[in-house]
Amino acid sequence: MFKKAAVLLNAEKGYFMKLLIVEDESDLRDALCAGLAKKGFLTDEASDGNEACELAFVNKYDLILLDLNLPGMDGLDLLKKIRENDLQQKVLILSARSNYEQRIAGLDMGANDYLVKPFDFGELEARIRSLLRREFTQNNTILCFDCFHLDTQKHIVYAKQDELLSLTPKEFSILEYLLLNRGRVISSEELIEHVWGGEDSFFSNAVKVHVSGLRKKLGVFSDKEVIMNVRGAGYCIQTQEQYSASQRGE
Repeated sequence: MFKKAAVLLNAEKGYFMKLLIVEDESDLRDALCAGLAKKGFLTDEASDGNEACELAFVNKYDLILLDLNLPGMDGLDLLKKIRENDLQQKVLILSARSNYEQRIAGLDMGANDYLVKPFDFGELEARIRSLLRREFTQNNTILCFDCFHLDTQKHIVYAKQDELLSLTPKEFSILEYLLLNRGRVISSEELIEHVWGGEDSFFSNAVKVHVSGLRKKLGVFSDKEVIMNVRGAGYCIQTQEQYSASQRGE
């Protein structure tokens, strides 16, 4: 069923943001649709993979929220079909905490992000808005920030004058994830989930060590504090608008 919201989220493009909610648990699906409608989104909903596949191929969605454990066609098979048809479709996986291997498989198959159940609705909304802000394309692999360029395919970062930065794999992954979520504060726990795969034995103090090392390497080329430490919350790479506002003292 199509549910219309009252707020135009993308006035520049002149249309309502449309989401497809693919979730077999009816209570959660209804709660997601109701909550997102209040935030100004239009939503379609599907309770199984086959129904979702039909909707995804007939309609254009700004984002698909995809549960992996679905009747009919499971979430990974559905994701594969979506990616075969549309490389630019944004997909956020909803996954149970125990399904670590499925989450990794989903990301490898082209999902843009994932959120572990149970989750806070505020975090879901933040993740959605972060993804919708990205001009995502599988062909555009260069992320630009300050005087740096990060190549997501070649896994390299270079600064002005094309000087390569010598980053460890974990430092690169941290920087890439912060850039893909630019403007949003990312907690140590979220970095552990996405960079280290949520290993229970991993301590957040090691995140500080890696971020500290990354800051030093970036600081060789830039006088700005590229990675901000938000006390008690996490880390953030500001958007240009946020940086300009902070310089004005807003």
